Amino acid sequence: MRTLLIAAIAAAPTPALASSPDAWAAFRTEVGDRCVLAGKAQGMKAPRLVIHPVGTQGHGVAVLIEGGDKRICLMNKQTKVVELTPAT
Repeated sequence: MRTLLIAAIAAAPTPALASSPDAWAAFRTEVGDRCVLAGKAQGMKAPRLVIHPVGTQGHGVAVLIEGGDKRICLMNKQTKVVELTPAT
């Protein structure tokens, strides 16, 4: 019985370890690059970029700002697909 309990505990999922500062910096760079490309594909020239430091569990999040035009950009962390909100 004790062996089964120890095996069950060993097989239990463990929490993910935090990423390194370098990994988070690389993530923010990727989000920024992909979001700016998407913004330019929709007609933005040189948007100012505000990137959330870690995003959500499933997405990188950034805001593109150019003049009065503000768009929210989401990058799926798994697929790397980027979506922008419509222009405001």
